[in-house]
Amino acid sequence: MQTIENRAAGQSAAARKWKIAEIEALFERPLLDLVFLAQQIHREHFAPNEVQRSTLLSIKTGGCSEDCGYCSQSARHDTGLKRERLLPIDEVLQNARAAKAKGASRFCMGAAWRGPKDQDMAPVLEMIREVKQLGLETCVTLGMLKSGQAQALKEAGLDYYNHNIDTAPEFYGQVITTHTLQDRLDTLDKVRDAGINVCCGGIVGMGEGRRGRASMVAQLANMNPPPDSVPINNLVAVPGTPMESAEAVDPFEFVRTIAIARITMPASFIRLSAGRQQMSDELQAMCFMAGANSMFYGERLLTTDNPDSDHDERLFARLGLRAI
Repeated sequence: MQTIENRAAGQSAAARKWKIAEIEALFERPLLDLVFLAQQIHREHFAPNEVQRSTLLSIKTGGCSEDCGYCSQSARHDTGLKRERLLPIDEVLQNARAAKAKGASRFCMGAAWRGPKDQDMAPVLEMIREVKQLGLETCVTLGMLKSGQAQALKEAGLDYYNHNIDTAPEFYGQVITTHTLQDRLDTLDKVRDAGINVCCGGIVGMGEGRRGRASMVAQLANMNPPPDSVPINNLVAVPGTPMESAEAVDPFEFVRTIAIARITMPASFIRLSAGRQQMSDELQAMCFMAGANSMFYGERLLTTDNPDSDHDERLFARLGLRAI
């Protein structure tokens, strides 16, 4: 484990390839030792009390043809969610202005598609250009991209593209069958080639087990380069989805996952994402101590609830955190 300790003393992990067994060994460490190491590494790369805040809006809800087992928006699951058309740009901009006024620095737009069709691109590109004009960073998650689409997004001014790997490679087929992990990696290659920042993370609590979580982190950390932003989602078990009865992950296990993401991806923003509504303030504080320095901010994450902004402002004040 000496190489990990050396990294806490200032050595870079950028070129390192992580083995799953090494990450499993990190999971076995005493929790407070692990959090201490993660905080040391965090402070080498980031200001210790700054947290980036992103707001996420569903610009096209429901009716997705994919069968992702966790997702309320799949047309294959009976979750009671109604299929909606792409939002008009005025409504998107209204939400973006409100997000900026409440202190978000990045505005993320998500569409429930397998991937955007050619006719979908024009309105999305216009949304990106207009949101960018408001002085916000822009991010979209649109599914799998075809040739040329990433370049068009870049030319419109897109800053980040979100496309999660969701889970461990060996567990992937138990969560999704309508596309492969390689399909996702191919889209990420297109995004990198276009010069767009990569936002890519995963979900814990789908039955993947500790080895699955270690494998997922290894997949992310061994990307070249690792993702710029790494959202770590705690499964929200939505009734009507195949994951509705999934057993919740122990809160300390979630903190371990955050800490290990920080240790293995020292220069990435590690984001608290779905599941914050179910977390106590104390658990979130431990996650910040473990190296999380980004969060989704605002009352709604696509189709699930999130803590309201006033609550988050009080939490930031109590912890002495600064929004960036």
